[in-house]
Amino acid sequence: MAQVTGEVTTPSSGSVRPYPGRTGIPVRRRLSFTWLPVVPFFLYVALFLLLPALWLIVGAFQTNSGSFTTSNIQGLFHSDIIAAYKTSIELSAATALTGGLFGLFVAYAVVKDEAPRWLRPVLSTFAGVAANFAGIPLAFAFVATLGTTGVITGFLASHGVDIYQNGFTLYSFLGLTLVYTYFQMPLMLLVISPALDGLRREWREAATSLGASPTQFWRWVGLPILWPSLLGAVVLLFGSAFAAYATAVALVGTQINLVPIVIGRILSGDFAADPQQANALAVGMIVIIGGVMVLYALLQRQSSKWLR
Repeated sequence: MAQVTGEVTTPSSGSVRPYPGRTGIPVRRRLSFTWLPVVPFFLYVALFLLLPALWLIVGAFQTNSGSFTTSNIQGLFHSDIIAAYKTSIELSAATALTGGLFGLFVAYAVVKDEAPRWLRPVLSTFAGVAANFAGIPLAFAFVATLGTTGVITGFLASHGVDIYQNGFTLYSFLGLTLVYTYFQMPLMLLVISPALDGLRREWREAATSLGASPTQFWRWVGLPILWPSLLGAVVLLFGSAFAAYATAVALVGTQINLVPIVIGRILSGDFAADPQQANALAVGMIVIIGGVMVLYALLQRQSSKWLR
């Protein structure tokens, strides 16, 4: 029985080499166009994310005349700038913890078997809207509710409780933390619900069938498995609050020294016109947000091992 052996031509030398199992027909690769639908996405990322970030980085090392300098980066270590970064980090951490804690409790109540079936879709829909409800509309809503002449403020005052006389003010760090928590909590609900759902469906049922009590389950199974997802969600909330600008500037103006507000003041001319210094401040924010997202990706990779 004769063996059929084909031959193909190598592109580099033009020589012919045998190709087992073929009959002399050249092997040609067919072009695949399955990647075409993602081209608009990558173009969008390149035009509105990568190029602006590159422009900021280049501008941070330039003077107003275009010459190279490191004075803008050195200016990040000025005491006022360090205080702005510190305040932004403290606000982001506080709202990430409060929003994450309350969001976790709400998400756990929603995914429980005892919860009504209508509760989860209603809260998920609300969370999708509330997580994106920020900026000037959110600031106005809280001013109308908890401002000096707000609805709740007036209601409490009519019952003998004046919250502003007792030291509370919406236009402070505490008030801004309360406002940020409004969109942090629903974001936590959206992020952590899938992890809690997978934990309930698989690990909780397995632990219960083996005789584990609820306390034993959460101590030895639930929390160790859920911990990376929890940390990843809190890290994501931190990044969301750290980059927020419109809500803070609409509510407190320049009363609180946050990095986005300082950048806005420089670009609007409240300080001496120095857009290159604003670029350096933005680069500092990019570095912090980039580190946060890398940490989030690592934690998500760790948690995905348990949720497969």
